[in-house]
Amino acid sequence: MGTALARYQFLLRRRSLPNGIGVLVKVLGINALFHDPAAALVVDGVTVAALEEERLSRRKHGHRPVPFAAWELPEGAARWCLEQAGLEAADLDAVAYSYDPELAQPARELGLDDPWDGLRQEYARRAPGFISTMLPGLDPACVQFVPHHVAHAASAALASPAPDSDVLVLDGRGERSSHLAGHYAGGVLETLATQRLPHSLGLLYEDVTAHLGFLRSSDEYKVMALASYGTPQFADELRRAVSSTADGGFRTDRVEWGALAKRRAADDPWTQEHADLAASVQHRLEEVLLELVHWLHDRTGATHLALAGGVALNCVANTRLHSDGPYEQLWVQPAAGDAGTALGAALAVASAGGDRCTAMPGADLGRRWDDAELEQVLRTARLPYERPGDVAFAVADCLASDGIVAWFQGRSEFGPRALGHRSLLAHPGRSENLERLNDVKGREQFRPVAPMVLADRAPEIFGRGPLPSPYMLFVHDVERSWRERIPAVVHVDGTARVQTVDPAEEPLVARMLTGFESLTGLPVVVNTSLNTAGRPMVDSPRDALECFGSAPVDLLALGPFVVRRPT
Repeated sequence: MGTALARYQFLLRRRSLPNGIGVLVKVLGINALFHDPAAALVVDGVTVAALEEERLSRRKHGHRPVPFAAWELPEGAARWCLEQAGLEAADLDAVAYSYDPELAQPARELGLDDPWDGLRQEYARRAPGFISTMLPGLDPACVQFVPHHVAHAASAALASPAPDSDVLVLDGRGERSSHLAGHYAGGVLETLATQRLPHSLGLLYEDVTAHLGFLRSSDEYKVMALASYGTPQFADELRRAVSSTADGGFRTDRVEWGALAKRRAADDPWTQEHADLAASVQHRLEEVLLELVHWLHDRTGATHLALAGGVALNCVANTRLHSDGPYEQLWVQPAAGDAGTALGAALAVASAGGDRCTAMPGADLGRRWDDAELEQVLRTARLPYERPGDVAFAVADCLASDGIVAWFQGRSEFGPRALGHRSLLAHPGRSENLERLNDVKGREQFRPVAPMVLADRAPEIFGRGPLPSPYMLFVHDVERSWRERIPAVVHVDGTARVQTVDPAEEPLVARMLTGFESLTGLPVVVNTSLNTAGRPMVDSPRDALECFGSAPVDLLALGPFVVRRPT
């Protein structure tokens, strides 16, 4: 992907507005082709709304990343984004689609075993017509194709607090590559390196995910968690197969996984060799990522690095880049996976059309309900409820008594992390609460849960990783003096994936944390996503009630209201 392309070949095809200046003001971004279909709306360079279709359809990741599903558009998410801003489809100046079929090549020419990929490409080529059918009143000429990794890059740099920065994108695949390294300045991307398929660190991690008995292109985070139980016994073998190259790319040669560890069936227990294989792949991934960021930094000398792509959801690797890499600051897009390309595509088109993009205001970009709407849902469900004087302290009191709380507040999060809007909360001082929460969610016991802490208290408890850490995208060492005090959130390797809370940005969550500390002496609360295994995160009040009714949760905090489990 050359520099000219990186500066957006779609500029040549953009639709001029009636005044002829061609400035793009209202841009809807769409991701649909592989997985995690989503929509995002950018108005005058400001991120207004973003929503993943899975939160509406209740299908995890929206659909599987197979060609036969590539036609499915995020219709519900797109319509909601427009409604959020009071817009009709005809009001849009552009729709940005996060894939450019003109860049694609047949899968066989890329060394990929994907015989039906041509169907996927046909769906992409026809996207303008499909989208205009989905949104009546939209001119198909408004739809602009944005290269997949350019969309990822824009979602990282243009949405970050430091838009003039280096950017690194790594995922499974785009049109014909799996990686982009570049630099943003003045809203323009200069591409410095890409990696042509079939070499892909994302696909490598997907392969080992499947070998270890998990769901490919879905459960890669389980491999990261399992790696903490192993040692990198197979690092040398992987170094021979996976290596960086002098031009800023890398090679991922075929790995005979079965020669390293027996293939695990989904229902089989994991063994030490499985954990060692996970640890080896994780270790080699970190090594190669460090080599890539050093290569990039050597060419730019930049102080800031922005990350996106599915690999950027690897919190352990992110912390290694922070601690051992050359950059002063790292920023990771909270929706680093393909859902985030909806936002990135919109930002890229807005920036290329003349808008100055501002940093995303937070990850809470989704749906919300006002108090009257929430109360009506409770009345319709005929549930006994109460409205305490302060829902934050009522929740803190329940947590202090070792209750598990379903917390539903404000706008839902964009991306895979629960950040204090759709969360399950618990007491961190009881080690058994890790097993208890994993039972509530119906997931594997090796999976960790996260600590939520006030930003000004975090440095005394957590080290090594960057602070503040509002998006839960890094791991931090837990100080030894605290490990026995908050054992539920300490992973087997002595780390935790921290979310820091700024009272100015999250006053309700901060008040709950302060209340909990006043009752227990602990400034930390367990936070994990409000869902059960295999289900998307709760989004609507109805979703919350269904989850509360089907899982052993003691209290549901729905806005200012609480519903208690009958004793």
